[in-house]
Amino acid sequence: MTEQLQATAVVEKMLWAMRDGDIDTALEYIDDAIVWHNVGMPKVRGIARFTKFMRALAKPGHGFDVMIHNIAADGDIVLTERTDVLVWRRLRVQFWVCGTFELRDGKILVWRDYFDNVDFFKGVVRGAFRALAR
Repeated sequence: MTEQLQATAVVEKMLWAMRDGDIDTALEYIDDAIVWHNVGMPKVRGIARFTKFMRALAKPGHGFDVMIHNIAADGDIVLTERTDVLVWRRLRVQFWVCGTFELRDGKILVWRDYFDNVDFFKGVVRGAFRALAR
């Protein structure tokens, strides 16, 4: 497997494990020195803090879904265009995300996501309407 295929496979497997609520498997793809940054918000540094956030997504009534539209790699740098979905009970917030993943020794060291706050807010509104219509 080429380096680019290996890097994209690591990112895909991690995201799919999160989607499946399998946080332990997702964490196998994360470096202990992880820096997770949703641009515009504070950075989350280190595996302990990162794990706390990921486990919150796996609580009953909460969740994460992902649809990867495009994925490309240049060595250990992986770029994604995705639709992410955050779930809180009946509310599903769906929004567009571009992500950059930097790998070290086959694990994700930096995860940086860019998204439009207006698009996120529209996702909240659409999700609220869908939740109320059920």
